[in-house]
Amino acid sequence: MKSIIAWFVDNPVASNLLMLILVGGGLMSLTQLNQEQFPDVELGIVQVGVPYLGAAPEEVEEGVCFRIEEALESTESVFRMTSRAREGNCTVTLEIDLGFDIAQALNEIKSKVDSINTFPEETERPIISELTVLNQVLHIVISGEADERTLKQLAMDMREGLVAIDGISQVAVEYVRPDEISIEVSEQALRRYGLTLQAVANAVRRSSLDLPGGSIKAGGGEILVRTKGQAYEGSEFERIVIVTRADGTAVTLGEIARVVDGFEEGDLRVRLDGRPAAVVKVYRIASEDSRAVSEKSKVYLEEARHQVPEVIDLAIWLDESEDVS
Repeated sequence: MKSIIAWFVDNPVASNLLMLILVGGGLMSLTQLNQEQFPDVELGIVQVGVPYLGAAPEEVEEGVCFRIEEALESTESVFRMTSRAREGNCTVTLEIDLGFDIAQALNEIKSKVDSINTFPEETERPIISELTVLNQVLHIVISGEADERTLKQLAMDMREGLVAIDGISQVAVEYVRPDEISIEVSEQALRRYGLTLQAVANAVRRSSLDLPGGSIKAGGGEILVRTKGQAYEGSEFERIVIVTRADGTAVTLGEIARVVDGFEEGDLRVRLDGRPAAVVKVYRIASEDSRAVSEKSKVYLEEARHQVPEVIDLAIWLDESEDVS
C-alpha cells in the first residue's frame, strides 16, 4: 500500500488523471440514475386469483380456496397466507419471508398452483402475480359537454395509446362507471313464447360464461349482466338464442326483450370547471423514471388534442414529476 501511495506522490500527473476519471465517471453515472420523490418499495406479496363464475362463496371456499391452501401450506418462503372467498372468485394473498427472493418464491408458487388438478371444471386459469407499488406520475383529465359513454371511450382510447409508448407501462382509467347491460323482459312476451324469467336468465348465463365476475339478477322483469370491461354490446346479447321451436327456428333474446347498453347504478362522477370528466392516471414502476414518463405523456397529450372533438378539453393535473429535482 505504501509503495502505491509513494508512486502516486512521485507521479502527480497520473494521480490527477485518475481523479479526473473517477469524477467524470461519477458525473456520467449521475445522469443515468432515476430521480424520484419517494424510494421504490418491494412489498414481498404474491396474490393468487381464481375465477369460479356463478359459484356461491361457500362453493368457492371449498372448491378453490381450501385446495390452494393445501398445495401451498408447506411452502418455506411463505410466512402468512390469507384467503378470501366471495361470489365467483377466490383470492389468496401470500406474504413472503424477507429472507427469500421474491422471484424464486413466485416461480415456486406458480408451479404448485399449476399442479392442482382438482379444481371444479367451471373455474378459470389461476392468475398469479406479485403485488407492486404503483407510483403516481400525473393525471390527465378529459372534460367537456359530452355524454358519459363518449368520455369513457376517449379515456379508454387514451389509455391504449399511452401504454403503447415505450417506457410507460401502467395507466388506469378512473372515475368512470363500469359497463352494464340491462335486459328488460315483459310478462306479455314471456307468455307468448311459454317462457319464464328464470329460463331467459339461464340462457343468457350459458351464453355469457366468459364474463369475469359477471352477475345476473332475475326478478321484477329485469335481468342485469355486468360485463366488467369486456367488449360486449347489446346487439350481441340480442342474438342469444333463448329457445328453439319444433320447426327448428330460434327465438332470440332481441325478440322477447329490450336490451340497453348502460352503466352500473351509482353516483360515480367527476367534474372539472363544472363539466363532466373522466380521469386517466399515469403511473411508473421501479425501472421507469418519473420525469421521462411525464414528458412522454405530455408529448402524447399534445398529439391527442388535435384528434379529439372541439368540445373536449385535455388537461394535466397533479404532475408529481415537478417535485423531483
